[in-house]
Amino acid sequence: MVDKNSTLESLNQLNKGTLMEHLHIEYLKVGEGLLVARMPVNEKTFQPEGILHGGASLALAETIAGTGSALLVDLNKYSVRGGQVSANHVGSANKGYVIATGKIIHKGNYTHVWNIDIADDMNKLLTTCRITNIIVKK
Repeated sequence: MVDKNSTLESLNQLNKGTLMEHLHIEYLKVGEGLLVARMPVNEKTFQPEGILHGGASLALAETIAGTGSALLVDLNKYSVRGGQVSANHVGSANKGYVIATGKIIHKGNYTHVWNIDIADDMNKLLTTCRITNIIVKK
């Protein structure tokens, strides 16, 4: 179960048997309204030209926003669902890792809005995303 006391180890265990495991997404830092993760740039995340696929970047960003919102709500009472995604791809990568840093910018009762910036190993911005999650009462 995800909650505000989740550790990096417990969050990474949640990835077992999911898309996140397939893409080798690994959480690196967790804090109040902050989540950081990385993903390798390799044959599992490439598009045919040998660069990071935009869809892989969006999967990373949605992972950050969804897990980040789950850390902020009582999952016994609420579910987190993605509502809207907007992204601008402003760079490319063909090796190494990308690091996604997600920060909540609006924490309402029924919506959360996250900003996620994805950068390469040299901290060059590759993608910036805005994601809205809907918080649904069970």
